[in-house]
Amino acid sequence: MQHRIFVLLNLHFVAGILLSPPSNVAISSFNMEHTVKFLPGPGTPTETHFTVQIINYRKNSWRLVSGCSELTAGQMCNVTRAFKDQYNQYKARVQAFTATQTSNWTVSRWFQPLSDTVLGPPDVSVSGCGNCLILHLKVPATRGLPHHLQLKSLYRGVAFQVQRTRDGAQFSLNVPFNEENVIMYLQPGVEYCVIVTVTTLLNSNSVSSKPYCAFTSRPSPTSSLYVVFSLLTVSCMTAFLIIGLVLYGGQLSLKFRSRRC
Repeated sequence: MQHRIFVLLNLHFVAGILLSPPSNVAISSFNMEHTVKFLPGPGTPTETHFTVQIINYRKNSWRLVSGCSELTAGQMCNVTRAFKDQYNQYKARVQAFTATQTSNWTVSRWFQPLSDTVLGPPDVSVSGCGNCLILHLKVPATRGLPHHLQLKSLYRGVAFQVQRTRDGAQFSLNVPFNEENVIMYLQPGVEYCVIVTVTTLLNSNSVSSKPYCAFTSRPSPTSSLYVVFSLLTVSCMTAFLIIGLVLYGGQLSLKFRSRRC
């Protein structure tokens, strides 16, 4: 009886039941670039490899992802091109295997590319224009994204959070997405900081940019000299007026003394 149990346990070991399945299988996505991530199960041998398969909601059959059939621990599987229908839902599953063992599959949650991806901010540059700011927005570069699906086509608009550096006064502005945007009616010669966030119709997972700061305008050298000369002129006129009053007062004092004598 004991010998029979030992044989059964050995068969289970050879069949791969004792190999720990992967853990934390999940599909992550940033700017429509999708990746399957996972961790090896506890006690996984160093020579273990991993394979990734995907399934979509409309076709109930698993299929292997190209280039993800012999991953090692720490590697990720890029499934950007495998998710051809951006409106569909997908799952991924990962299996560990060695030369003599295989593990059970570990399955991820459902993932919808358009609504579940995280959209980062565009590239931003800011410059002043008198009483306004000019913002240039550039769509970030992506790798592996199908040609028919560009990030710019997903952007519905852009939100600006504008803050005056001097006193913290701020306001928000929502406009359609354009590569060049002008924020008007600002105070000239003052620094403003702008935080940019893209908005879309089907996705609310947008990451805001860092603050981009610039002065609306700076005083020109000509106007600065004019201010200096004006101040000097006022000072000189004040000095001459004081001297004149002193001299006039002195003359009055002399006349008063001469009359008394």
